Formats: sequence, structure tokens, C-alpha cells
Amino acid sequence: MITTSRSLACSLAVLGALVPARSLHAQIGVGTWVRKATDSLSTMTMEVEACCNGGRRLTYHIGMKGTETLMTVASPFDGSDAEVLVAGKPSGETMAITRVDDHHVSSVEKLNGKPFATSKGTLSADGKVLTVVNEVASSAGGQAVGKSTETWVRK
Repeated sequence: MITTSRSLACSLAVLGALVPARSLHAQIGVGTWVRKATDSLSTMTMEVEACCNGGRRLTYHIGMKGTETLMTVASPFDGSDAEVLVAGKPSGETMAITRVDDHHVSSVEKLNGKPFATSKGTLSADGKVLTVVNEVASSAGGQAVGKSTETWVRK
């Protein structure tokens, strides 16, 4: 469960940071997103809502073994660490998110204060598809080291 939460945190950070509250384009990110299934990833949904003085609250609905767990993060997207909660409890993970522009973001994920992964996201021109490239540098919590790509579609 923790490993799944950590891998999701990468894309979670990126999607939320792509939606600056001060632009009309910002509203594209607010709503429900669905992660496309692959051989190694199941389909998943995420809700994005405005919060935190221009930031976002992202809530993942993680289905595992017939139950659903929620993972949330609320961040102002100012590059400061934001706590990741799993089932409402601190996970020991934080994300520092940087908005590059309206279509690109990057983030650094940390576990117990130590960086273990980075993510880079690109929002399509029409605002309907998000591609996230995650790079895990440390096997923190049993996560596989290496790169992975996720595709999210706005519902």
C-alpha cells in the first residue's frame, strides 16, 4: 500500500501544479482525472479542487483488494514541502512542487526528509491529457528504482 501511495504521489504532485488559480486555463485541472491502466498499473481516479491560496487539494481513490483508500495532499505549489496523507494519516512523505509554466511542472518527493523521486509533467494543449514521467532514484519503502510514465485523462 505504501509503495503504491509513493508512486502515485509523483503524478499527484505534477497534475495539481499544472493548474494555477490565477489563469483561465487553470480551471482545466480542477475536476476528476482517470489514470489509464497499463500492464503494471491499474486504472485509478483523482479529484482536484482549488485550495491553499491558489494551490490545489488532490485526492486519490486507490482501490486495493476490494477496498478503497484515500491519499491526499494540499499544497500552495510554491516549492515548499507538502505533507502526503494516506487514509487521513501522515505517511512520512512530502512533495515540493514547482510550476514551470501553464503546461509543465516538476516535483521532488521525499520520504522522512530524504529525496527519493522526481516527476515531470506535461499537460496537453487542449488540457485533457496529462503525461507524467516519474524517476525513482531510491528504493524507499520498497519502490522500484527507474523511470515510469503515466497517462491521465480528464473525465
